[in-house]
Amino acid sequence: MRKIIVLSFITLDGVMQAPGGPEEDPTDDFKYGGWSAPYGDEVGGKVVQKELAQTADYLLGRKTFDIWASFWPEHADIWPGINDGTKYVMSKTMKKSDWKNSV
Repeated sequence: MRKIIVLSFITLDGVMQAPGGPEEDPTDDFKYGGWSAPYGDEVGGKVVQKELAQTADYLLGRKTFDIWASFWPEHADIWPGINDGTKYVMSKTMKKSDWKNSV
């Protein structure tokens, strides 16, 4: 059995939506996309760099998968291992993806 390790961006009041940017996920009129950027620091940066450097597989929800699949295949220079790791997508409706190693 393998471990599942979670790296999540979450506010103290439980918001996990759209940490990356204003247009990332406007579901339900969410207007605060990019909320985590102003709070980045050296410690958080080291955690993210460690995550980007390791070889891993990824367990993703459908929305996150769609966001990642539209960005990461063309940006392997930022996150070299993301395209090689297997992306397991939790979805009842998605049948296939063109993104390499997606299940």
